[in-house]
Amino acid sequence: MEPDERAIREVHTTWIAAVNAGDLVLLLSLMADDVVFLNPGQAPLGRDGFSPGFSATHQQARVNCISELDEVVVVGEVAYTRAQDSLSVTPRAGGEAMRLAGHRLTVYRKQPDGRWLLARDAHTLSPVAKLGLDARAAEPGAAADRGRM
Repeated sequence: MEPDERAIREVHTTWIAAVNAGDLVLLLSLMADDVVFLNPGQAPLGRDGFSPGFSATHQQARVNCISELDEVVVVGEVAYTRAQDSLSVTPRAGGEAMRLAGHRLTVYRKQPDGRWLLARDAHTLSPVAKLGLDARAAEPGAAADRGRM
C-alpha cells in the first residue's frame, strides 16, 4: 500500500471515530476550508452549515457509524474513497434507534504540508426497514389481511 493511500485510510478511520465521539473540533480539522457536503433532500452545505447540524444531532442522540472502505483511488493531489456506511441514531431521551445505511463518496485534497483533507462528501444514507410489521407489510397478501383487522 502506498503512503498516500495509507494516509487517506487513516483520515477515514479518524473521521468515523470522531463522528462516533461527537468530536466536532477534530472533524473540522480534517476538512478543507471550502468543503461541500451533499446530503439527500438538502441543499449543499459547507463548514458553517455542518457544525450546527452535527452539534444538534449529538446533543439529542447517540450516533454510531460503521464505515467500510470499498475503494481508495489517489491521482496526484486528489483522491476519492467509496464506502458502505451503516448508522444508528439513538435518542438520548430514550426510544428506538433510527437505522440508516447507504454508500458514500468522499473526495480528498492533499495540502502543501502533506495532510489529506476532506473536500467533498456525498452519501445515499436512507432509513433501513424495520423487521416485524414493516417486513410483513411487504409480503404478498398482507394488504388483504390488513383489511380484515
